[in-house]
Formats: sequence, C-alpha cells, structure tokens
Amino acid sequence: MSAAAPSGVAPTEIKSKTVATWLSFTLGSLGAHRFYLHGLGDRLGWLHPIPTLLGLYGVHRMDTLGQDDVTAWWLIPLLGLMLAQSMLAGIVIGLTSDEHWAERHNHGQVRKTGWGPVIGAIACLMVGGACLMATIAFSAQRYFESQVEAAREISQ
Repeated sequence: MSAAAPSGVAPTEIKSKTVATWLSFTLGSLGAHRFYLHGLGDRLGWLHPIPTLLGLYGVHRMDTLGQDDVTAWWLIPLLGLMLAQSMLAGIVIGLTSDEHWAERHNHGQVRKTGWGPVIGAIACLMVGGACLMATIAFSAQRYFESQVEAAREISQ
C-alpha cells in the first residue's frame, strides 16, 4: 500500500533538489521552497510571509522615520531571522543526499543532481551568515543604546 500524497500534490510529481535550494535562497523568507515541496496547503509555508513583511515594514519605518523609531527596532530583526532561517533551509536542502531526497520527495526515484544544489548551499551559507551576524549586531546595538538612554534618564 502506498502512502497518500499530501493534498494538492500529484503522486508522480518529481521535485528538483536544485529548484528547492535556489527557491530557498531567493524567496525562502516568503515560504516559496515550502510551497514548491509541499503545495499551497502547507501551513508552515504560510507562516513565512507575515514576519518577513513585518520586517520589511520595519525597514520602511526606519527609512521614513529615522533610527529613533522603536517599533522599527523590534520589526527589523524579524526580517533578518526569516532570511537566516530560509538560508539554513537552503543549506539543508542542498546538502541532502540524493537517496534521501528521492525517498522523501520523489517516491524513491533517485536522480543525480550535480553541482546546482551544492553551489546554492554555498550561496545560502554566505548570505545566511551575513544576515544572522547583521541581525545580531543590529539588535545588540539597539539594546545597548536603549540602556544608555535609560541610564541617562535615571541620572537626571
């Protein structure tokens, strides 16, 4: 007896590891790689756009209102974390063995993938590391600036 395919996915549909890796790299923060792999009914995929768009709204607020906008301080790290997690997903997808990929997504039909997913995983590693470090640096800077402001208010 074969396992039933998730809703919206044809049982004979072949999923490319290269496409999934590069979707994670380019549009992963919006959940494109999850929708490609699991269909539009994927609940975790629908959780991706909200924090990404909130983070982009935070960038817009900081651009228009300046660096003193506290709401932007809280929203921008969401974008950085969503970018970092999508890059991590791209690394995991790109470095998954062809046999495990076939077992999980292609109903046991093994296909050699070549260098596309590996190069995608390397790109995800570079961009993801930069996003994560920038998010940590931004958050730490804003935290310490808020602590200095609080100390100034107390001392006066």
